[in-house]
Order: sequence, then C-alpha cells, then structure tokens
Amino acid sequence: MRRITWIAALIACFTLVLAGCGSKDAGSVVKELGKLQDKTETYQGTGTMTLHTATQPLEYKVDVKFQKPNYYRIALTNEKKDLTQIVLRNDEGVFVLTPSLNKVFRFQSNWPEDQGQVYLYQTLVKSILLDNSRQFASEKDSYVFDVMANYQNASLARQKIWLNKSDYAPKQVEVSDSNASVLVDVKFDSFKFNEKLDKSVFDTKTNLQSSPAAGSQPTTAVPESDATDGKAADPAGKDGDAGKGGAASAGDGQQGAGSADPSGAQEEDGQQDAAADPTSFVPMEPSYLGGDGIALKDSSEIVFGGEPGYIQRYSGTYNYTLIETQPEDTAVAMGTGRMVDLGYTWAQLNEGEQTTLTWTYGGKEFRLTSGDLPQDQMIAVAQSVVDEMGK
Repeated sequence: MRRITWIAALIACFTLVLAGCGSKDAGSVVKELGKLQDKTETYQGTGTMTLHTATQPLEYKVDVKFQKPNYYRIALTNEKKDLTQIVLRNDEGVFVLTPSLNKVFRFQSNWPEDQGQVYLYQTLVKSILLDNSRQFASEKDSYVFDVMANYQNASLARQKIWLNKSDYAPKQVEVSDSNASVLVDVKFDSFKFNEKLDKSVFDTKTNLQSSPAAGSQPTTAVPESDATDGKAADPAGKDGDAGKGGAASAGDGQQGAGSADPSGAQEEDGQQDAAADPTSFVPMEPSYLGGDGIALKDSSEIVFGGEPGYIQRYSGTYNYTLIETQPEDTAVAMGTGRMVDLGYTWAQLNEGEQTTLTWTYGGKEFRLTSGDLPQDQMIAVAQSVVDEMGK
C-alpha cells in the first residue's frame, strides 16, 4: 500500500513539473518579445478600433502594415460613411492622405517614434518592455499584460494587451483612463509576421490613386510656418485673422489658414463673395466645448480661400474659433507643425501666440484656433466634431 501511495505521489509531482515546464512567466515572455521585435522584418494586421471618447462609440476598420527599417502604412476606414484616411511613412517623409479629396499633408517628423499608436506592434511591445511594474496573466490561449500607456493623449493612462500564446501576435488592446474606463478598444482579426510586402504599399501616389476622386494630380501649397504671427482669430471674438499657421488649401495659394478675417476684415474685398451662395454648406458643431463655462458666441457663413465655409466662435472660460470649409481643389501641403492623433484621423498642430489645429475629414477641412485653450482640450474638442458627423 505504501509503495502504491509513493508511486501515486511521484506521478503527481511529475505531472506538476511537466505543467510548470509548459507555462511561461512574465520574464520569459518579455525576453522573447524583445527577440521577436528585433527579428521582425514585416508585419500586417487588420481589425476594428472602437473609440469610446464620444457620446456614442465610433468604429473604424484598421489596416496596418510595416516593413523595416521604417516604412508604415495605416488606413482608418469609417465603413458607415465610406471614408478612409491613410498615414504613410516612406523615404520621402510622413504623409497624411485623404484619398477622397486627393489631399496630402506632408510632415518632417519622426512619427511614430515620437508618439505611439495603439495599433502598432512596436508601441505595444515597447510599453511592455519599459514597464517594470507590469501586471501579467496567462489565459487559455493568451498572455495578458496590464501596463502603463504612453500616448499623446494624457487621459490614456493604462492599457491591457492580449497576445496570442503561439506567436505573440496582438489579439486585443484596451486603453483606459485613470478611472479604469475603456476609451479605446482594438480587436485584431488578423495579424501576420514576416510576409513579403510590395514596396508600392508605401507609395504616396499609389495610395492616392486607389480612390475614384484621384483623377487629377494634386497641386502644391505650402502653408505658413508654425510660428504664427499673432494675427490668428482673437480668442475673445475680436477682429483678427482666423488662425494663421494652419495647413493651406489650394484655393488660398501660398497663404495659410489665416488669409481671411472671420469677423470683418475680409469684408473689404470679400463681402460680396461671402454673400454669395455658399452651396448650402452644412456645418458641424463640436459636442464637447472644452469644459464648463464655454458657449457659442456667434456663427456665420463665409467664403474662405475661395471655398464655401462656416465660422463658429466660442467664448467663456476658454475662447476659440472653429472654421470649416469644403475644399473643391486638391492640394499637397507641407505640414510645418506637429502631427497629432485624433483617433479617427491625424491633425497638424501649429504653436505660437495662437495655436491652430488643422485636419480634414468627411470632405471638409477644419481649423481650430485659440490663444488660451489647453492642447488636451483642443484635441478633445476636435475629436467631438466627428461625433456630430456620425449622427
């Protein structure tokens, strides 16, 4: 009997040893992640990103491709509105493309090294490697890391990352705020390493021509420098230029976003234009105004750079101006400012006496200008505009 008991105990111990050999702890997984990142030549993945920062969840299809040393292509598609925006990094620089408008913003930027993206594998692995207080769990077919988040948006505090046990491919990412409320959720339905990618995947012209709207070659327009000249729209709603330093449209030639005075200066030579039919322009209003104590001061139709548009001025605790235009001409604009991730698209941030945030979406170009609105609030206001577009 004793011998049988001893044999049973030995078998149980042996089983436990085998089970232990089959599992991995956080240290071994982290070590293997570092090795995998070093030997990864390419990757490509698709999935769905859901933003919970608006009053209603907004979904976007994500298509991401990478090739060493630093080629990137990310496409975000709103399937409900059939809108796609693309960010590329190739030998010529960093480009934000709106194929439906045949519009390109070009940046001299170290993106994405200088700012992480929730759908980039490098960003996820880096956050795991750098957080020595990382939390680790092993589920049925996933390793789960709970680590600090490091994104432009300071409200994104932590992220939970699910990695496939078989190849460490990302399965899901949840990014939450300091109250553990999930703000961004990415679910990958496909992710593959080291499959050959054609170099045309990262070509700017090829990506523009993928849209039916790309029938003509985009013209070139160079905006003002990011050091604004102080003539941007007065944050309190006084007369002044509307946000110099924004990206230029083909309609306003070499002038930046500040060639028009939204509150009267343009009336000298453009009052008749403004009175002309702005082709039934339908403006979008932000659903988030930047905090308490801010309200719409006034709004009016304008013609901005030869294009129909709309201006809204907000005042109170903070003061800012939002100009929307509906460009018909195509343009390539050199982005002299900093790239900013809005979640659903990318914007250009120009800082100076006045700060201007410029982006395109849904066939419209937006310029948000303020002298006192904090940047995180400016980004939140810009993000809330797409919430209105989704209604």
